Amino acid sequence: MSPTSPLRIAMWSGPRNISTAMMRAFENRADCSVVDEPLYGFYLAETGIDHPGRDTIVAAMDCDWRRVVAGLTEAPLDKGHIHYQKHMTHHLLPAVERGWLDRVVNCFLIRDPVEVVASYLEKRDAVTLADIGIREQAEIFERAADRLGHAPPVIEGRDVQAAPEAMLRALCAAVGITFDPAMLSWPPGRRASDGVWAPHWYGAVEASTGFSPPGPAKAPPPGFDDLIEEARVYYERLRRHRLTGAH
Repeated sequence: MSPTSPLRIAMWSGPRNISTAMMRAFENRADCSVVDEPLYGFYLAETGIDHPGRDTIVAAMDCDWRRVVAGLTEAPLDKGHIHYQKHMTHHLLPAVERGWLDRVVNCFLIRDPVEVVASYLEKRDAVTLADIGIREQAEIFERAADRLGHAPPVIEGRDVQAAPEAMLRALCAAVGITFDPAMLSWPPGRRASDGVWAPHWYGAVEASTGFSPPGPAKAPPPGFDDLIEEARVYYERLRRHRLTGAH
């Protein structure tokens, strides 16, 4: 892989996973540039949905998905030859043409919907299937699998927390790069690469210096069983293909 031909890794996650910690791990490599949720501004501008810091995010970001996609597939990198793109699946609205997905290495970061819903409700008062992006994650996965003829890389957040080196080695092998031990720890604090929404969401990761062991699974309040079961169908579709870290 030459510096003029970057390896562009699109990591597709729903909210309330370890997506920012994964971005930290890749950014700590000397050969990797990262971008934080580049379609977030477009998503907020297009949907009108009210998220913490909404107006600031829309004002700070390019909300034209065509220009964003051009940057994700064509722009030179700040450093190295690897471009790690942290994406939220629900930001990929139907208006966004999908052809650019064939120009990146699509990977998928998953979490049990019980935990996603419980964690999401700690930050917002309500949650829907559209909010957690699991249906869109399955759609992107199926598209990538159909093009490749096999499942693209899938990694579970809890697995990474339980065995960071084994899982990151497996992920690196799956995307064709060498594992770097620098991925296992990083300095605490905010990064220039963090989205402007960091003050609302990134408190835990800003205090972190590596992957924390998985804690006890949280349960959401009553009334979300139907949502969780609907989400579980998509989650299990991806989970059966997850990397295990086994040699």
